[in-house]
Amino acid sequence: MRVSLIITTYNRPDALELVLESALRQSFRDFEIIVADDGSEEDTKKLVESFQQKSEIKIIHSWQEDLDFRASMARNRAVAKSSGEHLIFIDGDIVLDRDFIADHLKVAKKGIFIQGSRVLLGKNLTKEAIEKKIIEFNIFQNDIKNRKNMIRSKILSGLFSKTTKSLKGIKSCNLSLFREDFLKVNGFDNQFVGWGREDSEFVVRLLNSGIKRRNLKFLATAYHLWHPENSRKSLQKNDNRLENSIKNSLTWAEDGIDRFLEENK
Repeated sequence: MRVSLIITTYNRPDALELVLESALRQSFRDFEIIVADDGSEEDTKKLVESFQQKSEIKIIHSWQEDLDFRASMARNRAVAKSSGEHLIFIDGDIVLDRDFIADHLKVAKKGIFIQGSRVLLGKNLTKEAIEKKIIEFNIFQNDIKNRKNMIRSKILSGLFSKTTKSLKGIKSCNLSLFREDFLKVNGFDNQFVGWGREDSEFVVRLLNSGIKRRNLKFLATAYHLWHPENSRKSLQKNDNRLENSIKNSLTWAEDGIDRFLEENK
């Protein structure tokens, strides 16, 4: 099964470098990388080009103009350029365990989306990781939160990974599903501008369409590099869009990936 790893980024090439390095050392090899760039400057382009030149893995740089936080649209553009049967979404500050993709595929099923967990690296450890190009971490290090998520165990994962309809803890920085399930709801809603709720609203439509949620525990380890909090200025507006989708049991984004699929025919 061919996989498309979608990496959302914006003007943080130092973090993206670690993410790409961790992606290129994956134990599963039949995948492509699509960098979903929400308007980064030239240094990000140069970084991606340097990885394209040295990598045997196909890397596509999908860029859009910088017009505020538009992660939904960036992801839709990236998926439209992808060819994978299975989609895995991460952010450009998520460093991957070498079995990250393989773990997602072990539990992948049509009609189910996978919500993974993350380990939170603190400010000091993140600074050290970027300066020293560190992409491996251990459970005994300082400056780590959600430390239990560093445990990788098939047995524990089988015991604690559950199917649910809850929106709690939805994060598109570690989320995967089949391409046909993504297209079934027309992908993310391009109308989300500004940080917040675009991933939850996407999941609402998945659940309303009968696609189930599977929380993946103790597998697909992902290390989230520290960053300052994003601006919450658009949160109320985005909360209203989310509530509208819940109230009206929406299953389809009126402004979704379909327009980019037309562009890439």
